[in-house]
Amino acid sequence: MIRVAVLTVSDSAAEGTREDLSGPALVTRCRDLGWTVVDHKTVPDEEQSISEILRCWTEDSSASLVLTTGGTGVAPRDVTPEATRAVIDREIPGLAELLRIRGLDQTAYAVLSRGIVGSRKRSLIVNLPGSPKGAVYSFGILEPLLPHIVDLLNGRTAHKEIADARLPSVAETRGTTGASHQ
Repeated sequence: MIRVAVLTVSDSAAEGTREDLSGPALVTRCRDLGWTVVDHKTVPDEEQSISEILRCWTEDSSASLVLTTGGTGVAPRDVTPEATRAVIDREIPGLAELLRIRGLDQTAYAVLSRGIVGSRKRSLIVNLPGSPKGAVYSFGILEPLLPHIVDLLNGRTAHKEIADARLPSVAETRGTTGASHQ
């Protein structure tokens, strides 16, 4: 069973001046998959606050998968990658590269993402874009791989058939996001 925690990183959402749409969209998608959502929080773009929550959720593996949304761009207050890098044990660069490459199918701005993916103890941490459409689209790209990664991090190292690890096509990924998540 995958236990998910979702962290929305946004000054305006934390202040209540903008509604958080990305976090709830990710929570809904995870629940649709039958995964247990153990927590969902919103924090401002403050490196220490982000790192503290990531440490808390991964210290005892209360969350086997932590999804962050927001704070991955090039603006001065976008510090989610730095906060994540401060807590992970090992970076998994191929997954972040995949998100940027496949993100180009949706927007040219995908290359501006500085998001990273890494593991801490037995948990996987994934930085996703802040827009609802971008967050759910990016999640859809990794979705087929996530159960296997969580298994590996938890010592279940049996390899699945290659066909089981097929990534969805661009059209299939767009179908999972729905136009209403903009």
